[in-house]
Amino acid sequence: MGGGDKNLRKLSGRPILSHVIDRAQAQVDHLIINANGDPGRFEEYKLPIVRDTVGGFQGPLAGILSGLEWAIENVPGAEWIATFATDAPFFPSDLVAKLSQAVEAGQADIACATSGERSHPVFALWPVSLKDDLHHALTVEEIRKIDRWTGRFRVAQVEFSTEPFDPFFNINKPEDLKEAQDYLDGSVEN
Repeated sequence: MGGGDKNLRKLSGRPILSHVIDRAQAQVDHLIINANGDPGRFEEYKLPIVRDTVGGFQGPLAGILSGLEWAIENVPGAEWIATFATDAPFFPSDLVAKLSQAVEAGQADIACATSGERSHPVFALWPVSLKDDLHHALTVEEIRKIDRWTGRFRVAQVEFSTEPFDPFFNINKPEDLKEAQDYLDGSVEN
């Protein structure tokens, strides 16, 4: 995308992150942004900015760990956190509800979104009780891949429809941004 934060690129005149926040805030009680670097670039959102608590830019698992730790420290009694990718502005408005139902119905440890036979592990529901295990996996076992760590738990896979387009479509390059705009304008049919 030419450098910088792709989630701050404009989609329908607003940063992609604004679209993500709108969808996420309607589904959770508390929302934070996990980001490293200068937190000032997200100041306008008036949300807590939480850096990775494990150094060295360890990837999505470090962000999940930071979210678990933040919830334990700031939301007494919190049992779960939901995570969302900030470059995918179309995720379902009932994502958290369906993930929660899957955990309850299947007695799973974690619930993860899937669509079109693809897993989307950043869109998931995580119990805060796994914080210590995840910390150990990152710092001692040096695990970086989400699936490698979640493979030791019962994971409910929750399938979402890809019609009229995949709700987990993410924006990684300029062509994706144009396609996302076409989705919003209704000029793309899947």
